[in-house]
Formats: sequence, structure tokens, C-alpha cells
Amino acid sequence: MTKLCQVLEVSRTGYYKWREKGKSPSQEKKEEAQVLIKQVFYEKRQVYGSPRMKKELEKKEVFLSEKTVGNYMRDLGLCALMPSKYKTTTNSNHNHPIYPNLLMRNFNADAPNKVWVADITYIWTIEGWLYLATVMDLFSRKIVGFNIEENLSKELPKLALERALNFRSPAEGLIHHSDQGSQYASNDYVDLLNEKKCKISMSRRGDCYDNACIESFHSTIKKELIYRENFRTIDEAKMAVLDYIIFFYNESRSHSTLDYVSPNDFEKAYQTEQEKNAQQPPATFVEEQLAF
Repeated sequence: MTKLCQVLEVSRTGYYKWREKGKSPSQEKKEEAQVLIKQVFYEKRQVYGSPRMKKELEKKEVFLSEKTVGNYMRDLGLCALMPSKYKTTTNSNHNHPIYPNLLMRNFNADAPNKVWVADITYIWTIEGWLYLATVMDLFSRKIVGFNIEENLSKELPKLALERALNFRSPAEGLIHHSDQGSQYASNDYVDLLNEKKCKISMSRRGDCYDNACIESFHSTIKKELIYRENFRTIDEAKMAVLDYIIFFYNESRSHSTLDYVSPNDFEKAYQTEQEKNAQQPPATFVEEQLAF
């Protein structure tokens, strides 16, 4: 011990005091935060980066800067980023009618079932490619309908839309927005939208930013699920996607656009507010005049 102290140029007394002192309060807080970060990281399926992790910690009354959270995650070797792959799913070379862009990148809706967006993406398995068609409600960013098939046919998104319509029963005037792909422009798909008295909207040709929200969801499910797995079978991939959408993305995963709550929680809060307002008695003539 004497030689070690000589090498380090510290006294034996100073060394023993340091060893008896233990961890500092700041070090203890750091380690407690790192334990919580690691717990949340795995609870959220290893997909949260520092911004979402910061918000989750705040929910647990642990307040750290995003930079500090990022540093702690780096120290723990926790990383949410994954590589990407590419496969084309949109074929705009067809003779079906094309509809105007009603959204013009206005991706906000003030209530559920006002605006839906739809798109198709792909999933690789050892048994071959799968295709995923999804329908999102822009109000809550909730996936309200989806379908997974082995063929990129017009029936793929049509069944996803049918499920969304049956699940949500939207009123007339719902805006349905998609790209100009042949599946969405097909007679069967358009006829279904017209039957439900939906307004049809389409992105400009080749412009992914016109349908950015559903494109973003597909990017998210690829990074957080598809690229993390090596699916051996088609059935395995289907079950994993179903589990991700229903039990994680819709139910649990926080969304930055929704002030870091899940789509289901966002809709529940809206419904609670609507019920609360419905219970308020109508204002009397005098109250209306005083408010005016």
C-alpha cells in the first residue's frame, strides 16, 4: 500500500480517508438515475432515445437535461438507432383518376375521425417479403386499421381500410389521404371511400413529405421492430407487428406530437374532456350576457 501511495503521490492517511468516505451524493444520484434509465429503456422495448427518455424520467419526477440523459445512456451502452433498408411499394404509373391534395401538409385535426392517412411498407422474413398497409388517425396518431399480406395487391390496403371503418365508424366527410399508388387509386378502394362518403385526398406524385405522418410511423416501426429482428417465418413477423401496433405503439409508446403521451391516452383525455363539457348545464341568458 505504501508503494501504491508513493506512485500516486498521496499520503496513506489521505487514501484511507478517501476509501472510508464512500460515494458522493452526486455520484449516488447519477447511479440511481442510470438504474431508472436502464429500466425504462428495456420497458419501452429498447427504442427510446434521449428526448423520450427525458420525458419518461420527468413522469417519475427525475429531472435531467436531455444532454445529461444522453450521456448517461451512452455510458450504459444504450442506443435506440438502427440501420435502414429500402424497397419500393408505390407504383404511380396507372390510368386510374388522381385526386387533389386536400391536406397540403396540414397534419393537424381537432377531433378523432376527421382526417386519416394511409400508406404501405414492407417487412423482410426468411420466408420472403411481407407488406404492411396502415391507416392512421391524424388527431391522435393512432393506427386505426392495418393489414399484413404476402402480396402487394389492391386488397392489401382495402382490408386495412375496411377494418378502420368498422372499428371507428366515422361520420360523413372524413378526409382520407394517401399517395397516388395504384392500390389507393383502384376502383375498389375509391368505391369504398365514396360509399362511406369520404373526401379523397392524394399526395403530389413522388413527394413523401405530403404524407409525412404515416411515413414517419413506418420509419419508426422499422427502426424499433423490423430492423431489430430476423424473422424466420411470416407468421412470426405478423404476430410481432400486431403486438407492436396494438400493445406498444397505440397503448404505451409516447408520441412527441402528443406532448409525450400515447395515442390511446391522448384519445382517452379527449373523451374525458368531451364528457365533462357535456355535463355542464347550458348557460342562462343572464350568464351569456355577462360573459359577453
